[in-house]
Amino acid sequence: MEQNFKMLAKTLYGFEGILARELRNLGASKVKEGVRNVSFEGDTGFLYKANLSLRTALKVLKPICHFKVFNEKQLYRNIYQIDWSDYFDADKTFAFDTTMNSEVFNNSLFVSQRAKDGLVDKFRDTERTRPSVNTASPDIIINIHIHRNDCTVSLDSSGSSLHQRGYRASTNIAPINEVLAAGVLLLTGWDGRSDFLDPMCGSGTLLIEAAMIACNIPANINRKSFAFQHWNDFDAGLFEKIRDSRLNQTREFHYKIFGLDKAPSAIRKAQENIENANLSEYIQLKRNNFFKEANPAENKVHLVFNPPYGERLSIDMAEFYKNIGDTLKQTYAGMEAWFITANLPSLKHVGLRPSRKIKLYNGQLEARLVKYELYQGSKKGKYQNHKM
Repeated sequence: MEQNFKMLAKTLYGFEGILARELRNLGASKVKEGVRNVSFEGDTGFLYKANLSLRTALKVLKPICHFKVFNEKQLYRNIYQIDWSDYFDADKTFAFDTTMNSEVFNNSLFVSQRAKDGLVDKFRDTERTRPSVNTASPDIIINIHIHRNDCTVSLDSSGSSLHQRGYRASTNIAPINEVLAAGVLLLTGWDGRSDFLDPMCGSGTLLIEAAMIACNIPANINRKSFAFQHWNDFDAGLFEKIRDSRLNQTREFHYKIFGLDKAPSAIRKAQENIENANLSEYIQLKRNNFFKEANPAENKVHLVFNPPYGERLSIDMAEFYKNIGDTLKQTYAGMEAWFITANLPSLKHVGLRPSRKIKLYNGQLEARLVKYELYQGSKKGKYQNHKM
């Protein structure tokens, strides 16, 4: 039986707890939350499973070397000492991804360059050939993390960020990142046991992620490739076995997912992405103005959306967010509503007191995921009736 090894999954701020829960549910051992990351242990099969299945991970890294570094010569020497031909062949392209918090080094490009020199020289000396650098779309990505004088070298098993699910061909203005969308849905408690509504669906990311969660479809089943497929130890048979196993664990969804948007272009883009994800049977799209139309669901609905922030749109934000609050009160009384916004000053115009506020980031923008409990009548009246 193959031995377990340590791995690190990178995520967005605020999703560490959700990612840790995902890993435990998948069967990871020694799960430990960090800042924007979660460390864990598993075997090669689990590495494949994590890349296929994790909804809130951006990358899955496999550390291969750790050393102290006090100057560029030590960096070069330690990189050179790694037997790189154990991990990949010289016909593969590669790139270094460097992050650091160090007084010794202050230029990530310089660190990547010196590391590249050490790797290339090692290949030349041992293999009489060398791999080529490709910073645009490398076969192999090597992560260097330097914290003070500690350097960890890891293989990036994912390649391109895991938010690139493979289904989104079209995007709307300011689309929500797929990992952010999935994390938001999990934070709201979405489990596929009711109808779902996104009344400002844009290009459909929240709808697609909601359907994948509801049906337990692996998050990255539509991706064309992962970086680990270029590693020397890649086991294609094991990967296919795990892929099939994950697909066999999908489940039926007995409710409806509704996506609304007033822009015809958004509906077209959402439809294309939904078809790419093979989820058309679960999601109903309709051109609809949230502020003017009735709730399309006949039963209780899980309401989650991502309204405009005003970053790239010319909108009167105060009036827009007031209309959100008015519509929620008038049309969705008795339900709960969640939305994420990076326009924090506009929240006061909603006219409702959120029962929860969760700090997140949408790219570089600080955001809030807010929950509103929409009582029938007034909240005060609700409690008075309860006491009678």
